[in-house]
This record gives sequence, structure tokens and C-alpha cells, in this order.
Amino acid sequence: MVITQNGEAKAVIQSVRDYEETQDTMALLKILALGKQQLQAGKVRPAKSVIESIRRSAE
Repeated sequence: MVITQNGEAKAVIQSVRDYEETQDTMALLKILALGKQQLQAGKVRPAKSVIESIRRSAE
């Protein structure tokens, strides 16, 4: 529901469930954006390399 004042949208009312879904979606979009930035900056490693590193540190 949109609340208007003098014909201009001023506020939105939504259910808690819809609000939570929106927040979850926003969180996922932020994670994707961060991942894209890391890819563009070259801050990536092959999965095989990461797994080997984890295994070595667990020994």
C-alpha cells in the first residue's frame, strides 16, 4: 500500500513476510555485487587450490 501526501508517494506499507523477502533478496544482490567486484579485481583462486590449502592447514 502506498501512502501519498499531496499526490506524491511518501511511504509504503507492506506485510512482514514481503519485507523479509525483500531484505533477503537485497542481501543476495549485495553478495553477488561483491563477488563481481572481486572477479573484476582479479581476487580469485581456483577452487582446487583453495581446497588443497584447507586440507594442508587441517593436517
